[in-house]
Amino acid sequence: MKTDNSSDSELLQAMRAGDEEALAELYCRRQPGIYRFALQMCGSQELAEDITQEVFMVLIREAHTFDAARGSLSAFLMGIARHHVLRRLQRERFYVSMDESSDNGDLSNHALMTTVGPLDEMSRTEAIQAVRRAVLALPERYREVVVLCDLQEMSYGETAEILGCAIGTVRSRLHRARALLIEKLRPASEEDSASDTVKSTRCFA
Repeated sequence: MKTDNSSDSELLQAMRAGDEEALAELYCRRQPGIYRFALQMCGSQELAEDITQEVFMVLIREAHTFDAARGSLSAFLMGIARHHVLRRLQRERFYVSMDESSDNGDLSNHALMTTVGPLDEMSRTEAIQAVRRAVLALPERYREVVVLCDLQEMSYGETAEILGCAIGTVRSRLHRARALLIEKLRPASEEDSASDTVKSTRCFA
């Protein structure tokens, strides 16, 4: 089948019928978002890579459990990723802060260097790292709503589907999470700039 114009559900159906190209297309389409979510939740590239692979192994084994009437395949995969992230964090009882000198898939560094000076770039990098640390320091129930809503730019409805809770719960947790982040970032910035910085980091993982 022609995979590039197919919906996720069509690709999944083809994958279940043994179409390897459909699986490859699903992987290419959904892997980046799953990896970013796992990385932003745990701060470890190695752990994020492991979780991403686990998610697709689950999809291969349990594709029949997906019900399109209950939501999108993207939300289904994110729900699996969330389950594995929380399980690994609980099992290992720690997370590794992202290495500030490592390449975390920041595709905009080159563009930034061509439009701002070295001091501006250093200041922006420091702000991004401060936000990453602040997000990782949040309790998991607040961290996940910030990652999904602010960094992954998912709707409240999609986030509620992934978390298995009401939209009102997502709103209240996100409100509390943002307040906690502002408190953590307050020494370095005012409230508005802190909130803006959080949102500006969505592409930096």
